[in-house]
Amino acid sequence: MPVFHSDRRHFLSATGTAFAALALSGCMIRTAGRDGMPGANGAFAGYGPLRSDPQGLLDLPEGFSYRVLSRLGDAMDDGGTVPDRGDGMGAFDIGNGEIALVRNHELQPQHDAGGPIAQGFGTRNGEFVPGGTTTIVLDAGTLAVKRQFRSLGGTIRNCAGGTTPWGTWLSCEEAPTGPGQKYGDGLARNHGWVFEVPATANGLVDPVPLTAMGRFNHEAACVDPETGFIYMTEDRDDSVLYRFVPRMSGDLVKGGRLQAMALEGLADTRNWAGSAMPVGRGYDVRWIDLSDVEAPADDLRRRAAAAGAALIARGEGLHMGAGEMFACATSGGAKGLGQVFRLVPGRRGASDRFELFFESETEEQFNYGDNLCVAPNGHLIVCEDQYTEVVDNHLRGITPAGRAYDFARLRTQTELAGACFSPDGRWLFVNVYSPTATLAIMGPWAA
Repeated sequence: MPVFHSDRRHFLSATGTAFAALALSGCMIRTAGRDGMPGANGAFAGYGPLRSDPQGLLDLPEGFSYRVLSRLGDAMDDGGTVPDRGDGMGAFDIGNGEIALVRNHELQPQHDAGGPIAQGFGTRNGEFVPGGTTTIVLDAGTLAVKRQFRSLGGTIRNCAGGTTPWGTWLSCEEAPTGPGQKYGDGLARNHGWVFEVPATANGLVDPVPLTAMGRFNHEAACVDPETGFIYMTEDRDDSVLYRFVPRMSGDLVKGGRLQAMALEGLADTRNWAGSAMPVGRGYDVRWIDLSDVEAPADDLRRRAAAAGAALIARGEGLHMGAGEMFACATSGGAKGLGQVFRLVPGRRGASDRFELFFESETEEQFNYGDNLCVAPNGHLIVCEDQYTEVVDNHLRGITPAGRAYDFARLRTQTELAGACFSPDGRWLFVNVYSPTATLAIMGPWAA
């Protein structure tokens, strides 16, 4: 969606080895075939009815509970306060019995940064723009907040991102704008980049834009730990799926090649004109090298599509698991309610395979899926972000067999975002977008 445009969110402000490292970051998953999940019957249909929350915030099934870890306006250790619009987030084991949550804030230049920013990437009219990340350091045993602080500043609309196997958070700007461009009045630099934030940072990091990863309306990112390749989505109706092949895995400032996904025999995955892409049918993938990836005209997706890249309806959440990646397309499908795709990277010379894993047919399955993650039991957890005047957003579960169920219901007029599991798999962390609150959910997860 365009930067700074008045949209459905404007009213919300009122109301060891790479695999070992991935496991430590809380991203390693166990998945099963389409007919079941480890240790459970493929007919699993959810955790039961949602119970009304007496606090009026989040309804959960019997046996589940939540804890509020951080809220808008809480004092931080750097002298600022927690800013609003908490979005994508990653969880990391940083040693010494501590967990770090690195949390995006989808702030635009007119928003409150929660206090002055001492160091940042870009300015507007001489002041650092307020987007970026905050980091919450928790006691891994009790989840007590030990410290929280701003860790990236001077960026715009840090929507989603992704964890890396080497212990960093990729924070993505959903903001391809700059001086002389639409919504760019007063900006000193071009925006629309990916930035890297170490989970062990103790304050504001040096904000280095990873320009070789492309300038576009960034949404999420995730890393294949075996190859170091990074997949990225773009939140637009005519988007494509990107892949970044770094020159050196784990050292992204050294650059690399940006590519777009093309499918053999299919140019459009959106299914808006009918079910051209049926659930479960796999397509061979080829990757198209892209040029002029800094894209001053914000036309990267259009050039990719003209070269044969497959169209995707608002690519948003991404999550890399053990040998497969899941991607959410918010407005895809015959009903326009959303899709989830699965990409299986090829190994030992085999082609990558891409399939439609799930397509929502009713609002009760899910309505505009956004961020997603994969639970330790192989289920998907999908955050809804509805586009209605009155929203009724949920966390929806999807089993490995492709069955959707309700997991949680948000009782306030905003969305849930940034769902991710603790390194030990006990807690699901998630953000309430606005007014920002970061929650930890615990309960009897299916085995």
